[in-house]
Amino acid sequence: MSGLLRLLPEEPEPAHDLAVAPVPVRHRPGWAADPVDELAQELAAVCAAAVHPDEIAAVLEADGLTGEQIAERYGRADAFELAAELFARVPRGHPEPEPRPDPWKVKPGQFLLRSLVFTLPGFGYTLGSPLMNGGQDRFGLPAGTGALIASALVAWAFNQALAHRAYLWLAAGGRGAAARCLAVGAPLGVLLATGAALALPAPPGALAFGVGQVLYLAAATALLVLGRERLLLLALLPTATGGAVVLLARPPSVVGVVLLLATAGGALFAAVYEITRARRTDGERTGQAPPPAASIPYGLFGLGCGTLTTIAALGDVLVGHHGGASGPAVLALTLSMGVAEWLLYRCRGLALGALAASTSTGGLLLRVGRVLTLCVAGYLAALTVLTLTVSAVWPDDPPLSAPRLTALLALGAVLWTGLLLQAYGIGWLPALLCLGAAGAETAALGLRISVPTTDQVVICTGAAAGLLAAATVLLGRITTHR
Repeated sequence: MSGLLRLLPEEPEPAHDLAVAPVPVRHRPGWAADPVDELAQELAAVCAAAVHPDEIAAVLEADGLTGEQIAERYGRADAFELAAELFARVPRGHPEPEPRPDPWKVKPGQFLLRSLVFTLPGFGYTLGSPLMNGGQDRFGLPAGTGALIASALVAWAFNQALAHRAYLWLAAGGRGAAARCLAVGAPLGVLLATGAALALPAPPGALAFGVGQVLYLAAATALLVLGRERLLLLALLPTATGGAVVLLARPPSVVGVVLLLATAGGALFAAVYEITRARRTDGERTGQAPPPAASIPYGLFGLGCGTLTTIAALGDVLVGHHGGASGPAVLALTLSMGVAEWLLYRCRGLALGALAASTSTGGLLLRVGRVLTLCVAGYLAALTVLTLTVSAVWPDDPPLSAPRLTALLALGAVLWTGLLLQAYGIGWLPALLCLGAAGAETAALGLRISVPTTDQVVICTGAAAGLLAAATVLLGRITTHR
């Protein structure tokens, strides 16, 4: 059809006076200001951000400029020609995106509170020492220490897995679902840990102390998951008060036992009350948490961390060295957990900032490497200060040696980097590396290959290097920060 139309003769132009004349294009004299330049200044932001002239043409049409107005004012045929002119005159200058708020920004005071609830239970061992009155074992430790260690390791590992499972339910089904998980899991953990204590020989006093320790750990896990740190701190006040008194005087043994019972009973009552209240008032949202097997690596990581910490505290005693139990090191390590948690949040926030500032994968990798180095160095500096401070005020403790401090810092690096990977949902890698380090140190301790401090420096440094490399690769991926 179009070909036939081209063959038809063209109609002559109308010759009468009513013919519409084309709109004349007015040209300004050379000395007058160019209106296109003025328009370019007015629309500078739009023109600079445009990636195609059509975007500018759309803005011109949205402003109500007609073809006749464009021809009259700017001497251009239509909006598209004017837009092309503006696009050519204004250089590209795409604006930077608005800085988004840091979702991981938190106040340090919250983690100071958590440091206290992690550390104050340590006074319980001082108050409970009269219960360990069954003589000494073959390592020179109070009889029943093995039963206490076994029950503590089982409780530590189980409660780590339980806390992860409860947090998953908290996200999927609300506080009611998390409380239901804790109501079922906490008693099971108490039974398992108590069974571990009963499996080893121990005097009645040591077994009673072990059962109280297991009950407290289960209650503390429930309160921490439900966000009731202040209630837990109130429950710890009797033990904290007794620990402060012990530093100044030696109260009767019965006073220490009563204070321990007050703390364990208070924590247990608070946990039962909060679980019951959450199940009754908060209800459960529709949701489904991952299968229980997803929490297994978190429990194994807790077992590895507990074993490494136990060897750091008692390794010298177990092999007959004269260094003694390293109480200040363990106390400093528990005190540092609040700083560790805060730095985990800061690391995630700084990693997001590194992603926003990077224009290539290589640049992102370098930036997250600097972020990790800064955060690890900050945590190790805090751990060093805490260790030196506690050692200075700890009664009857030998001066802290450089190898022991180095071993503690290596252990701290393993714990912090493993927790960072867990925060990003990577469970098995830190669990296996931490368990592997614990197994290697246990084997070295049994074979007496070297002194425990040297073993810990070598093994924990290697494990920390592997975890740090894995964390760098993980944070160097754009998809990690979705």
